[in-house]
Amino acid sequence: MLDEIAATGKWRLPVWLCHPISGPSHLPPPFSSSLFLSSKFSTPAMASTATFPSTLATRSAATASLRSAVPTGAKIVRFLPAQISRTGRAAVLPTPRAAVSGAEKAQPAPSSKHERVVRVHSTQEFDDALKAAKNRLVVVEFAASDSESSSQIYPTMVQLSRTCGDVDFLLVLGDESEATKELFRREGITQVPHFNFYKGAEKVHEEEAIGPERLAGDVLYYGDSHSAVVQLHSREDVEALINQHRGDKGKLVVLDVGLKHCGPCVKVYPTVLKLSRSMVDNTVFARMNGDENDSCMEFLRDMKIVEVPTFVFIRDGQIVGRYVGSGKGELIGEILRYNGVRVTY
Repeated sequence: MLDEIAATGKWRLPVWLCHPISGPSHLPPPFSSSLFLSSKFSTPAMASTATFPSTLATRSAATASLRSAVPTGAKIVRFLPAQISRTGRAAVLPTPRAAVSGAEKAQPAPSSKHERVVRVHSTQEFDDALKAAKNRLVVVEFAASDSESSSQIYPTMVQLSRTCGDVDFLLVLGDESEATKELFRREGITQVPHFNFYKGAEKVHEEEAIGPERLAGDVLYYGDSHSAVVQLHSREDVEALINQHRGDKGKLVVLDVGLKHCGPCVKVYPTVLKLSRSMVDNTVFARMNGDENDSCMEFLRDMKIVEVPTFVFIRDGQIVGRYVGSGKGELIGEILRYNGVRVTY
């Protein structure tokens, strides 16, 4: 499946998701111009100045001791911990070991005045933070103080915390104390950096060994609740949106259908978000995750959607076309074409 995704930018739904619902299907082929929605009616690299909180008091003392022991003019060689992977892969969390360089200076711990990443020191603090967030997205980085991979991704967390005011960001250092080690064990964390995404105190997504671009995309995809992209959670939501844009003055509706844990869906979503802001005069963008609930999954089956992401183009209650895939250029071209712009491929 991973090879297929890499080659096509699409994710084929498992067979069990593609079986039609029982009873006769009321839907025409995928490119039909009619949209039947219910039995009631038919409708035809980030900031680099952020400091990773890995400089503990012991490291500062060790640095001073090392400097005093080295003759003037001598070079200090820093040996990377064995668990650091030079290929960029996630490091297995070991017993903590400090890597000290005479060229390094002790760096201050993060200040809440400048960033919104909150350090969590125990399971109780962690649970309280999830409860307090209610339905807001909570992004948690599970890290280690001597993990180079953790320190490299941390500035992205800080930058996102400054720009995403409706998302909460937490940091847990597994080698800080027995309490944080217990939290790692409870959450099943064996490698760092590891990112968990929570809503309503429930985990909705997790990632390992990702870069800044993927982390930013995940935050947008799972936490974007106040953008120009309309969030749809049921068949009734789809019907209401389409009814709002009927008639000569109605806009083109672009329905982005995906799944919660779909890599290509996450990849293309920043493009959808940008387009929703730049094409607000003539196009409405909406999104539905098919696996959010039974109503959404039934809608996917009725629409005969077997690959995601699928973009359905609707004008005046009619399906006028579809695009399947995560290609940014192709998606933009299709939207322009259905808005009456001549596009040459």
